Amino acid sequence: MATLILFNKPFGVLCQFTDEKGGTNGNPRATLADWLTIPAIYPAGRLDYDSEGLLLLTDNGQLQHRIASPRLKMPKTYWVQVEGEINESALTKLREGVELKDGKTRPADVATMTPPEIWPRNPPVRYRESIPTSWVRITITEGKNRQVRRMTAAVGFPTLRLIRYGIGDWTLDGLTPGEYRAISVHAPAPPPEKAARKPAKLRKHAPRRRPRP
Repeated sequence: MATLILFNKPFGVLCQFTDEKGGTNGNPRATLADWLTIPAIYPAGRLDYDSEGLLLLTDNGQLQHRIASPRLKMPKTYWVQVEGEINESALTKLREGVELKDGKTRPADVATMTPPEIWPRNPPVRYRESIPTSWVRITITEGKNRQVRRMTAAVGFPTLRLIRYGIGDWTLDGLTPGEYRAISVHAPAPPPEKAARKPAKLRKHAPRRRPRP
């Protein structure tokens, strides 16, 4: 069995246990160490400093790889507040894949949603009376850098707030910002070792030498 931590990462917290760069003007930024004191656990994947929501951590390397590996395509669901009233044309583009600088995104599951009943963000999202906002649920199966933000910007609706709601079957349900829940899960089996290469078969007889002329 392996330990899995479901943590609701607040806005403005680094997805690591130390701030190696020191933050602005040398002031350290908040890290996971300010919220979690469980020894020998490591993030399974990442969540940007300015994003909120579900972060998984574990003490098992195989489970960490299973969750974080982009090749294994574990779905990740985000609640996204965007600037403007998003339209069907933009939703279709998001579903079919958006061309980014580092390649086209895979097809995504995308739908509009009513504003979720969630905690206020600190600091709050900028508000402009003349520009409405809307919420979208986006599920992706890859992990390009700041992918969801770049996707919504590419279709004309910049992201204002980004909350990761779920990874696979695990969700934020029951967790307020800064809270975590520890569960035990079956650890994935380690990959089979590569079979040792068999030595080449030896010849039964040495080749005969040709007689000298």
